[in-house]
Amino acid sequence: MEIFEAKEVTDELEEAFRRLIPQLSSTAAVPGRKELQEMIDSPAVILLMARDEGRIVGSLSLVVFRNPTGVRAWIEDVIVDESARGRGIGEAITHAAIERAREMGARTVDLSSRPAREAANRLYQRIGFELRNSNLYRYKL
Repeated sequence: MEIFEAKEVTDELEEAFRRLIPQLSSTAAVPGRKELQEMIDSPAVILLMARDEGRIVGSLSLVVFRNPTGVRAWIEDVIVDESARGRGIGEAITHAAIERAREMGARTVDLSSRPAREAANRLYQRIGFELRNSNLYRYKL
């Protein structure tokens, strides 16, 4: 297994997202080349990918930014291909994100996960994430 940062949009990357995004959300649009390039070009986004047996089987977006209280890190959209689950890919890509956030000066890493994603929630707790007593709000545009 290899964890790497996507630095350019390739056919392989585009194909991986066409396959992975529907496994995360039935309503989210699959990013095309333009959107993938915007993520890669963003100074706040680190797009980590997992390749196993010659194929991209996982993705994670690490968002790192400075606010008045310090450097913050947030993990978004962790996806492991259904065909590759149970092989430690989610754990490996999450550990890579945590280490990258640490290197960039973050003191904490946050993430959210729907309760229905039971395996993902068990993974995050096993890694050491703690459930926060917080309200997460969303304003729809």
